[in-house]
Amino acid sequence: MTTPHPAHIAMFSIAAHGHVNPSLEVIRELVRRGHRVSYAIPAALAGKVAATGAQVTPWTSTLPSPEDPPEAWGSTLLDNVEPFLADAIQALPQLEAAYEGDRPDLVLYDIAAYPARVLAHRWGVPAVCLSPAMVAWEGYEKEVGEPLWEEPRKTPRGQAYYARFQKWLDDNGVPLDPDSFGGRPDRALVLIPRVLQPSADRVNEDVYTFVGACQDDPAAQGGWERPAGADKVVLVSLGSAFTRRPGFYRECVKAFGDLPGWHTVLQIGKHVDPAELGEVPPSVEVHDWVPQRAVLAEADLFVTHAGAGGSQEGMASATPMIAVPQAADQFGNAETLVALGVARQVPTEEATAATLRATALALVDDPQVAARLAAIRAGMAEEGGTRRAADLIEAELPRR
Repeated sequence: MTTPHPAHIAMFSIAAHGHVNPSLEVIRELVRRGHRVSYAIPAALAGKVAATGAQVTPWTSTLPSPEDPPEAWGSTLLDNVEPFLADAIQALPQLEAAYEGDRPDLVLYDIAAYPARVLAHRWGVPAVCLSPAMVAWEGYEKEVGEPLWEEPRKTPRGQAYYARFQKWLDDNGVPLDPDSFGGRPDRALVLIPRVLQPSADRVNEDVYTFVGACQDDPAAQGGWERPAGADKVVLVSLGSAFTRRPGFYRECVKAFGDLPGWHTVLQIGKHVDPAELGEVPPSVEVHDWVPQRAVLAEADLFVTHAGAGGSQEGMASATPMIAVPQAADQFGNAETLVALGVARQVPTEEATAATLRATALALVDDPQVAARLAAIRAGMAEEGGTRRAADLIEAELPRR
């Protein structure tokens, strides 16, 4: 399908794999349909974006890079949010200059790309948020937001953060408070399955549309084949950020390495030296990165941090999961996976070899878990994915 009026669509994101990856296939599809898509992204992920056919609009970010360890983000709520505001304030003039004389017809933006919503307001063009994670439901502020911020907002630092955020919005003519600006888009496409959304029955469907995972062919990441004689395959991955867990990986090697007929694919990220794992048996392969979806297509078990991407990939491949959340929304995702009946949650500090092994053996042969995963996978396939997302984005384009 090619729209009769190709448009200029501008996408904005930050240099974080978990924020960029979920929307890449949507961008590729919009380019295929004949639209000119510019994508504002720092250099660290520019190559990944360029591969979609989008025009890269580079900008310089002050956020930690994908190569930095998790500690770079700090440890408190204010440690986590202050860098995003500071980055947005310094990025806005860069992006304004980059688009001078080339105003887009429509803005797409990731939840962390604050300047995008400001620019769309200034330009008077529609904006659609592409959310890679759960969204707010009716009552979210009272149930989650206010308790989370109750103590930080009493501190001078928390008050200064809110005051700075509000002044930035006021100076740019945006008639919103910081909480509404960051958490209440005018229109959003949710790039996760509806079953992964907490309180899904209270999400405003006039604003939010769940399109589910927008994924390419698993082989596009690279291939992987089950080794001969492997009766069971387990994939262990804590994603791309919070991966500095050598002790946890050692427990995984102990848990699965000597199980007869089991083969382990262990992704340890870039912040762990394989030598820290000690002696590794031949049934365990160790990598800093793996083609996750290709491995999951063969896997019988997924030990995951329960990030939004990993959670939905586990469900899409109908793979039982052991959720070991590390940060942010992963704890909520883990609880949702458990409630769905497709996973067991094990806190990091309790993830001993004995616990992991016992949990794994109970999961992989449970017919109820298999049946639930099959039903969820079928439901996810009906959400529409990439093509539906592109259709809905085109529906937001101004009529000519």
